[in-house]
Order: sequence, then structure tokens, then C-alpha cells
Amino acid sequence: MSYTKDNRQTMQYMLHSAIYDVCFSPCGSFLAAANKFGDVALFSLTAALSPNVQDEAKCPVYTFNVYKNAGIYCLTSTDTELICSGEGDIQAYRWSDIIAKSPKVTWALSIPQKGVFSHPEINSCVIDSNSDKGTLYAGAGDNNIYAWDIESGEYKSCLSGHTDYIHKICTKDNGQGLVSVSEDGTARIWDLRANEICHIVKPYEHEMCARLDLGKWLQCLALDEDNYWLVLGGGPTMSAWHLNTLTPTVTFDTPGVSQTVALFYEDKIFSAGNSNILNHWSLTGDHKMAVPISPTAVYSIGINDTSKSNKVMAIAGSSGYVDICTNFGYRAFSLSFSHLSP
Repeated sequence: MSYTKDNRQTMQYMLHSAIYDVCFSPCGSFLAAANKFGDVALFSLTAALSPNVQDEAKCPVYTFNVYKNAGIYCLTSTDTELICSGEGDIQAYRWSDIIAKSPKVTWALSIPQKGVFSHPEINSCVIDSNSDKGTLYAGAGDNNIYAWDIESGEYKSCLSGHTDYIHKICTKDNGQGLVSVSEDGTARIWDLRANEICHIVKPYEHEMCARLDLGKWLQCLALDEDNYWLVLGGGPTMSAWHLNTLTPTVTFDTPGVSQTVALFYEDKIFSAGNSNILNHWSLTGDHKMAVPISPTAVYSIGINDTSKSNKVMAIAGSSGYVDICTNFGYRAFSLSFSHLSP
């Protein structure tokens, strides 16, 4: 088979691609995916899930660039906007503009400069919608967490304490607290009312969690809806911690494999990491299912709960494809970041 220059470039693009995050539109009809090249691809879930679907429906309906030759590491959504962050300023785009194929930046936020060459990447963003005007928190590669008022764009504060870059953050207690995990091996629990650390958790120091051969770093972070259980993983074995006592109660063993993403859903925990397996766990640590998936390293898992007709799980990682699971027990199909059929 012969390939045109465009086809060869597309194949190279897909071969070297990595999708760092996915995000569902507020209406539940679309999926946005962001990659290492600074591109965001928009997929129509309605078209991809139709009974007589064609290959074209599994390709983007629209793609646009946020950062030139720089990665987008996190996608966050409000009721009206998609927020992109990574190796550049945090940028917001209206979902309606993206769907209309005419995206434009509605606002942008920059980390305060600490030097001429200081521009750390943003690895994770969360929105506390319970504050008066809404606060955006961003975990950065310079070991700090920054906060802005979304409505005004006013810079509010910086949470310092980690000694290595921050992988992920999440809010707790209806926005009164925040949890962060870092390459330094700690999970830090912050009181946002006082802007200070109230607890530090170190899984690598616990015998039931420690895996010295894989390191102490933490990337996996999940919190249940009741703020009762905290799941942590990375170098240490993924484990569930009782937040009231800050002690590990159960581990989720994946020998030799680090878990980098996890989420609570109904009576299960889903997790994945540096293998092509999506794990299903019970809350007591029983391994219920291992689902084969496409990426050999997983960076993002998302579930679309907004639309019953488009309820799917999306899994993305070290490839140019997004795996779609319709019943969560198997990979139904894959969406392609380019216009090559998956």
C-alpha cells in the first residue's frame, strides 16, 4: 500500500501522540480530548453511538490548537466553558463556540512570574463552585497550587509546601478543603479557609503500601462523594485511606504496575496506570474485572453521566485513540484523534 505525504504525516502524528485528558460537554453530546501537541479534538458521541455508525463518525468533528507545540495536560469544564491548561496560560473557550467550530479564547490566566524563565506547566485544575464567585485552583510544576477568582480573573493565593511537582488536585468538603498529590510522595490536605496544610499523608512510609522498587511518587488521587475515603497510588500500591483517621485500610494490588488514575463510581472503583488494563475493584479491595484497553499507559478516565443515551466511559493515554466503553465491561470502539480509522 502506498501512502501520500499527508497520510504519512498523519500516521506519525498518531504514532507519537498521547492524549492527556478528556472532558464531556455539559449537554453530554460531545467529548473533548487534548493531546501532547496542544490540540483539542471534539467528537460527537451522538454520531459515534448511532446504530448505523460509519468510520467517519469516530473521527473529530472539529480540531483546534491551544498551544503551539506544547502539551495540554488538563481539561476542566463549567456549565458554559471548556478550560484548557498545560504548557502555557490557562485558557477558556465557550462550549457553544467550539461546537460551532469557531473557538476563541474568552479569558486566560497566567501564573505569577517568579523569574525570566519561570513558566511552570499546569498538571491539574479544579473549580470550587461553592465559593461566592467560583475559584479555579491549579496544581503546577513548580510545586505550588495557585488560585484565581474566575469571574474577575483576580489572582487570590498560592499554596506552598510540596517539594516536587504536583500531579493532581481535588476539592473536598464542599470546597472548604483541597487534596493534592505530588512527585515528592506526599498527599497534602489543605484547609482553604485558612490557606494552610492541615494533614500530610505519606503512603511510602506504610508497610502495606510501600514499593521501594517503584518509588514514592503519587499521581493517582480519588475522593468519594461523602469525603469518607481517599484513594492514593503511584509508586506505592494503590490504597484506600479513611479520611477521619488518615490510615490505609485496604490496598488494590497490581504487582509491578503503577496506578495513575482512579475514580469512584456507584459501588466500584475504576483504576488504570502503566499497563493496557482497566481495573474494576470493589470498595473492599476485591479485583472484580480486568478490561483490556488500547493505551499502554492511561492518563485519563471519564464517565459521561449527563446524557442517558450517551452514557459511556472514555479512556485515554499513550496513543492517538480514545477508548469508549458502553457498559464499562469491555471496549466497544475507539475514537481516532485524526481522520484515520481506528
